[in-house]
Amino acid sequence: MTEWKECKIADLGTVIGGATPSTKDPANYENGTIAWITPKDLATFTGRYIKRGERNITEIGLKSCSTQLLPPNSVLFSSRAPIGYIAIAANEVCTNQGFKSVIPNDDTDPLFLYYLLKYNKDKIESMGSGTTFKEVSGNTMKGISVRVPKDVSAQKRISAVLGMIDDKIEENERINDNLLEQASTLFNSAIQQSTSVVYAELGSLAEVKGGKRLPKGVNLVTTPNQHPYIRVRDLNNTVFASLSNDYEYVDDETQQSISRYTVSTGDLLISIVGTIGLTTIVDHTLNKANLTENCVKLTNIKNVTPEYLLLFLRSLQGVEAISKGTVGAVQLKLPIKNIQSITVPLLCDEELQPLQETLSAIFSQISANIIEMKQLADIRDTLLPKLMSGELDVSAVEL
Repeated sequence: MTEWKECKIADLGTVIGGATPSTKDPANYENGTIAWITPKDLATFTGRYIKRGERNITEIGLKSCSTQLLPPNSVLFSSRAPIGYIAIAANEVCTNQGFKSVIPNDDTDPLFLYYLLKYNKDKIESMGSGTTFKEVSGNTMKGISVRVPKDVSAQKRISAVLGMIDDKIEENERINDNLLEQASTLFNSAIQQSTSVVYAELGSLAEVKGGKRLPKGVNLVTTPNQHPYIRVRDLNNTVFASLSNDYEYVDDETQQSISRYTVSTGDLLISIVGTIGLTTIVDHTLNKANLTENCVKLTNIKNVTPEYLLLFLRSLQGVEAISKGTVGAVQLKLPIKNIQSITVPLLCDEELQPLQETLSAIFSQISANIIEMKQLADIRDTLLPKLMSGELDVSAVEL
């Protein structure tokens, strides 16, 4: 039987904060080569091991503030705005002040520490304090009590069980990235090589309809029900919008007041406020889900498939068209009329049909991989508390 002990996070590793070099000094950032991570970077990050964020900093920037280089296998934990994003450093990185990272001791398995913090996320978040926004201080992080196996080999057995599942999830993600790249290459090559391309306005190929803002004073709920609510952030890094644990919901009463603003399987979504131009196709798990006012749906698509339109909108030509249609000085927005007027290249039927059949096969495999990833994630999330609490004993697991 595995023996467990009570300890504090500080007993498992060194807790390190971060900082932000002054953005007023270009020397802190221009041509920087040092990976610098912010909570925003983890908001769209889906793996475990992170190499870099949106921005790098320079050696000058590193020395100008209190951020520190963290060695590979350090576990990053966002401690504010929001609390609870977790990743493992794949190489040397540093972070801004939104993290309390942990450099594991020699007798702490880094991957186990990652899953341990994931398991204790809610507990850590509940210990945050502050008036403007909640934050977990360094001292609080160090003093949080956790329960861990006494022997590092037992830690490794637990992390191995969970890690094998995440390995498969991440492998599916790599396969899907490759499949999407192939689909994009096929689409772009077909358009470039065709001598019979004609153009049609997007509004003639699909109905463009907006979403709906929540009524004043109404908040989303986290308890799952029949009314998931699709937000802009749900479109990040995804080909198919698929129901996951990250979704929030509207209550039954609210649903009745915004029931006309739902999506259907096969609709194509575009974000039009905030991060503009994110695109995804609605899968069956979000059929009849409500849609934020910051997105539109392309519905009743005709003559082409949703996959065809998705690849166009993600192509260089499509991205440029979205950029040209974006307006506003204070807050950028992509109006529906500008979406309707985007011109889409169309192939003749002899070229279009075989291309769309090939694309359909590729996207079907992407969808199947996503479904498998969700099933694996559900298994992992079921095992996590059982393994981390000792309910499931791993002493017989061979490494």
